[in-house]
Amino acid sequence: MRRDVFQAIADPTRREIIGLLANKSLTLNGVAENFEISRPAISKHIKILTECGLVIIKQQGRERFCAVDFNRLKEVAEWVTQYHRFWNEKLDALGSFLEGE
Repeated sequence: MRRDVFQAIADPTRREIIGLLANKSLTLNGVAENFEISRPAISKHIKILTECGLVIIKQQGRERFCAVDFNRLKEVAEWVTQYHRFWNEKLDALGSFLEGE
């Protein structure tokens, strides 16, 4: 099942995992050590992040390392940008209106 990047970032735990992996690649156990939820729960979150393409798992010897692929966040950035422009225009109009008062 291919998941949507918006599904992945909708969950706060998955957003934390992305933030954690933004700094360095970690093993699954290394990721799990940073959370107070079970290792199987972390594995499920990693699976969802992998299915949407945000996390890539690389085998190095016996270890599996997780790394973030920020290219998939481009879709989110583009979506947010359209609303950023929208709100900037609205706030600029409000500022002009208030200055005219």
